[in-house]
Amino acid sequence: MMRSAHAGALVLVCAGVLLAAAAVPAGVATAQVPVRGLTQAPMLVRAYDLVYDADFAGADAELQRACGPAPAQACDVIGIAAQWWRLCFDIDDRSRDGAFKARVNAVIASGERWVQREPARAEAWLYLGAAYGVRVQYHGQRLEFLPAARDGKRIKHSLEKALALDPALDDANAGLGLYQYYADIAPSVLKVLRWFLGLPGGDRIKGLAQLHRARERGVLLRAEAAYQLHLIDLWYERKTDEAIAILSDLHARYPHNPIFLLNAAQAHEVYRSDRSAALAAYRSLVDGARDGSLREPVLAETWGRLGAAAQLTALAEPDRAADEARAVILKRPAAPYGAVAQAQLELGRALDQIGRRDEALAAYRAAAAAAPAGDPREVRRGAQQGLSRAPDRATSDAMRLSLEGWRAFERGDSARALAPLDRAVQLRPDDGVHRYRRGRVHLALADRVRARADFERALQVRPLPPAPFVAASYCELGAIFEASSDRARALAMYDAAARAHGAAAETRSLAQRGLARLR
Repeated sequence: MMRSAHAGALVLVCAGVLLAAAAVPAGVATAQVPVRGLTQAPMLVRAYDLVYDADFAGADAELQRACGPAPAQACDVIGIAAQWWRLCFDIDDRSRDGAFKARVNAVIASGERWVQREPARAEAWLYLGAAYGVRVQYHGQRLEFLPAARDGKRIKHSLEKALALDPALDDANAGLGLYQYYADIAPSVLKVLRWFLGLPGGDRIKGLAQLHRARERGVLLRAEAAYQLHLIDLWYERKTDEAIAILSDLHARYPHNPIFLLNAAQAHEVYRSDRSAALAAYRSLVDGARDGSLREPVLAETWGRLGAAAQLTALAEPDRAADEARAVILKRPAAPYGAVAQAQLELGRALDQIGRRDEALAAYRAAAAAAPAGDPREVRRGAQQGLSRAPDRATSDAMRLSLEGWRAFERGDSARALAPLDRAVQLRPDDGVHRYRRGRVHLALADRVRARADFERALQVRPLPPAPFVAASYCELGAIFEASSDRARALAMYDAAARAHGAAAETRSLAQRGLARLR
């Protein structure tokens, strides 16, 4: 009872704060002539574009040139947006939260004073709403729902004032669109909170339209509107392809910011279950970090290697996954938060797949010991699961033999590849990965009959092998049927390969070329 009474009092206090925030300041004249437009917009756009390209030093220098001609509040808002991006690059590290909150609170207080001095200036209200927008993202990331709701109402009020004064100020539609969308689709528990706080309802369709308008017509916040739209497409609209297309566009516009590649990799991995595409994106992070094309290279390379390790383990290449994890452990990067612990966990999982249990146990223990304060990625839990669940010996032996044969095949030694793959299939005859790999070796040895039998078996086993092996088996069968002039079955196999979800890009291209030849 004490807890619920306290919560009720807190709600009432917050509601009072909101009503005060939403009211027009006392003594302010409201009949002044509106002041429209953004002062020194081109200079501010250059600074904000540098933030989005992760050139924070360049953005600071541009803001130094812009401030004076441009309003100080505009520069402060872009500066706090840059600090938020820096925090987002290593969001699990909370050591910088205090400095960020102090600065964003100061920027908001300054913005409140500006709108009191010049209540008819549209850009003053825009920058105030934008400052609240940065803080509400922080609250949302830290699951601070009550402060987020409070700031949401203030954003709505500020940006509606901006648009009332200057209907052409399309940047205001970015924040208003987010409010309209999330206020409509919020889960019931948050809608109850909204009711207690007196927050206006939302409109999903209107919100999406406003976000698209900001993306297409905004001056400062076009990129921000696009980034928020990609999150909405992923989380709620189930438009993964559209989200990835937005990220591709953002990467093209801001090629030095690694976050867009990371987000694309995660979208492929989590929302499309496309391990091959995710692996390619993670590898592009490593490549970009090493060739100097990406900023924040330590973060980019570590993100890429950790992501690649997870994909390679899932794609039955744990030896290469272990190499990626070891590369992170060797460098011991300070960021992202807990990277070494995550790498040790990935190393343990990879080594367990190939029967190196003692080394895997050592990696799990190292992961638990290295897990940082708070353990936001639940490394200790994963390590404990690894320590307590020994893998099946026959399965891990089969994987080790399968990789031994496959690596020999990749080196061009098909004759030496066959024996270990035969033993892998004997140990686990219903594993589609081993069947596919042995089928490729049979093809190289000109034994199409046995190759066909392995590829067909790879498609019959349950559970099926990872998607790239399914698609590749279809494609190889297409080539076998094409070579034997069985056009109908070749077309069917190529078509299945081309349409297979999660097919590797190379497989899909081969299948499409096969279809083009036969059609």
